[in-house]
Amino acid sequence: MNKKIFIAIDTNSIHKAKKIITETKTKKLKIGYKFGLEFLNSKNGRLFISKIRKKIIFADLKLNDIPNTCISTIKSIKDLKINYLTIHISSGLNALKSTKKVSGKIKLVGVTTLTSLNNKDIKEIGYTKSIKNLVIHQAKLAKKAKLDAIVCSAHEVKEVRKIFKKEIITPGIKLNSKSKDQRRVMTPKKAFEKGSDWLVIGRSITKNNIKKNMKDLVDNLNE
Repeated sequence: MNKKIFIAIDTNSIHKAKKIITETKTKKLKIGYKFGLEFLNSKNGRLFISKIRKKIIFADLKLNDIPNTCISTIKSIKDLKINYLTIHISSGLNALKSTKKVSGKIKLVGVTTLTSLNNKDIKEIGYTKSIKNLVIHQAKLAKKAKLDAIVCSAHEVKEVRKIFKKEIITPGIKLNSKSKDQRRVMTPKKAFEKGSDWLVIGRSITKNNIKKNMKDLVDNLNE
């Protein structure tokens, strides 16, 4: 049970969310559930999460705003009993520190550079650093702000680990290497070998036959 997986519930359907939670139960892995903006902003999404008990809940809100708004948001969701909450490191050190002060039992997770971006993309945005050097810089800010965890691609974990000693959460995980909207991807086994603490897996598990996909995941990790 040392392998930890967040299942991404990327839907706005309560029915699908229930099905994913039911069919991903396993004693072979430690499982948490990641809810993003799609689910949390859906009509009954917030109510559904408020009723979940004895599960590890990851609210992937990716806060990215002025310090006061980030603080107010955390205060407004404390009733949900969330375990992990994301904030973009690019919000700035002041926002990170301010949010951390009020986060309480919620583990504040700093998001580095999205796995959908490559060097060409970040150059278009206006960054002059390469992705690798940008993520290293962001990891230093996360450490300075005393965040509880960090999100980064498996491709940067090795470098991030030298700086940031707490939990590392890795998205962009596919059971095979084909990907439609993420560029810096990796298989589960390789990502754990790189040093990730948690992996975030979505459609590779939740699309089509969930139970079979879970079996394939366990098999992949045991190869």
